[in-house]
Amino acid sequence: MFSEHSVHRDGRDWRLATDADVEWINPGTSPGMTITSSVPGIFDAYCTIVPPGPDQEDDEYAGHHQAVIDVLTAHAADRPWWLGYLDTGASDVVFPYAPRTTLYSGYGYVVVEAGPRQAAQWRERDGFHQPLPDLIFPADRSWLLTTMWDDDWTCVGGTEQLIGDIVSHPVLGERTRRVTLGEDSTPPGHTAI
Repeated sequence: MFSEHSVHRDGRDWRLATDADVEWINPGTSPGMTITSSVPGIFDAYCTIVPPGPDQEDDEYAGHHQAVIDVLTAHAADRPWWLGYLDTGASDVVFPYAPRTTLYSGYGYVVVEAGPRQAAQWRERDGFHQPLPDLIFPADRSWLLTTMWDDDWTCVGGTEQLIGDIVSHPVLGERTRRVTLGEDSTPPGHTAI
């Protein structure tokens, strides 16, 4: 159930983003192989995170995604999060009839203002797609996490402390690589499409 400005789930209404809520992302991104193909070049530090593959055990997969949520939560200062679900035609956008917001090179996202609990629970793992939203950022825009439709890794931009916490995290660290603005952000052993 939805209206032009909200969707209903879990017994309450959730505000849908407008283009104005996400307009800060597009001017800082451009097609290519660097981190700025998905994350604006406005942050202090950047990294990529490779999630467990679809053939991994459910507990490893769940542990990875919960670790991501935990680290981001520690850097969100109790602010709401914007959760974006990319409409690829094959992925779960959680609210299939909700209006789309356009990002990047014309991709349609359902973007909802919610929080970490919803980010961790609203989408099920389906073997091909991660359960986390494809786009997450807090209301203060202090960091941005995104997974592009054709990549099997996640890109993050944020404070030096956030990226340091991801890189040194006992679950995430071995799957994480710092990147700089001009560097190819494709993780070793992966292919960018």
